[in-house]
Amino acid sequence: MPTLHETQFKLRESALQTTLDKAKEAHGLVKAMDVATFDERAKLAWADCMELYDDSVDQLNRSLGSTDHSSSQTWLSAAFTNQQTCRNGFTDFNLSSYLNSFPVMLSDFSKLLRNSLAINKAAAPSMAALSNKKTRNRRLLSDGFPEWVSAADRKLLQSSGGAPAADIVVAQDGSGNYQTISEAVAASKSGGKRLVIHVKAGVYKENVVIKRSMKNLMFVGDGIGATIVTGSKNAQGGSTTFRSATFAVSGDGFIARDMTFENTAGPQNHQAVALRVGSDLSVIYSCSIIGYQDTLYVYAQRQFYRDCNIYGTIDFIFGNAAAVLQNCNIYVRKPMNQFTTVTAQGRKDPNQNTGIIVHNSRVTAASDLKAVQGSYKTYLGRPWQKYSRTVFMKCSLDSLIAPAGWLPWSGDFALSTLYYGEYMNAGPGAGTSGRVNWPGYRVITSVTEAGKFSVGNFLAGDSWIPSTGVPFTSGL
Repeated sequence: MPTLHETQFKLRESALQTTLDKAKEAHGLVKAMDVATFDERAKLAWADCMELYDDSVDQLNRSLGSTDHSSSQTWLSAAFTNQQTCRNGFTDFNLSSYLNSFPVMLSDFSKLLRNSLAINKAAAPSMAALSNKKTRNRRLLSDGFPEWVSAADRKLLQSSGGAPAADIVVAQDGSGNYQTISEAVAASKSGGKRLVIHVKAGVYKENVVIKRSMKNLMFVGDGIGATIVTGSKNAQGGSTTFRSATFAVSGDGFIARDMTFENTAGPQNHQAVALRVGSDLSVIYSCSIIGYQDTLYVYAQRQFYRDCNIYGTIDFIFGNAAAVLQNCNIYVRKPMNQFTTVTAQGRKDPNQNTGIIVHNSRVTAASDLKAVQGSYKTYLGRPWQKYSRTVFMKCSLDSLIAPAGWLPWSGDFALSTLYYGEYMNAGPGAGTSGRVNWPGYRVITSVTEAGKFSVGNFLAGDSWIPSTGVPFTSGL
């Protein structure tokens, strides 16, 4: 007789298999659509959908048979995010009418994904019982990274005195293997082992795409401001937000160190992404990410940012990953409008294990805003989707933060379903007496509650970051 845990796991598997079958069907139907009549922008949005549905099939395949609850919830969350992003490509261009020509069954697929998220969450005890993994004690590493970073990766990240030994060298002067980053990526063989690409100092004007098949790539520059990847794709210029990224990563296990990623489109061109990350178990260390609106797209899956500088104006850290930013400098730039917002988190379902956590970081005005910051209001975030989740913990908040702290998206949308928290922040902008009184906002006073959003808990960071060698604080 099967045990209760085995029976519950079998039910989960059955639900996921049904969703996977529907994902394959959806991908096939979207692929078969006649897009000859679509205008150019709609064709771009459709191309995004093709990639995103293909990725959803992959995420569901990974989840099937897995007894790792945290990982499978991450992968299912990503599949659901893909659904929304496909739609966004059309709505961003005010082309919602094109969605009417999409196969009707896509809404069924959406429901199945929601069900799979709920069922997988409920199956957590059974998955833990069936998993033969020994759970390790969480270690509080004061200077370390989450445990998912291998010892070898840690050495690479912490090596001082120049770049580590590289498999491929990119140099504009011809002294390396390639002169552009894109050529190096095209030549990379993705395998199990870490591949290190050293990008020598220079300004690389290119849009780089790391596909899902390119896993375990590590990019090492010669320092912030020395190795710069720059582009200017943007929404006004006809790009979807998803495709506007100067540097876009889908392959898992991505690491970047000592580089600058920028989008120079300017505030007047609206959405213009500098760095988009959809890589699971990815680490961005000692990098600068520079843009205006939508600078850093923490797209999906588990991501860790340490010792980074992030610049922008509106919603400039946004997306639906499980992302923790630790010991970072967040610089608010001068906008075109009268307000700026640091975050716009896109959690659409309460069972998605996603959120933007900013820990032990600083939020301050960039040089162009400093002199005139009294003319603009700056907010910590606004709810892009219904279950938006963002927490600022032990951060230094400068005087530019408006007393209300947070800004509505539209009317009372999401104000009772979001989760916005502040814990032990300091600085002239950290006072909470004038904060919003939304049902979903809270000043966190419990260490246990705050602890849920630590690297160790929120990212299961103790199991993967140490191998990268990036320093991190597991607890609060």
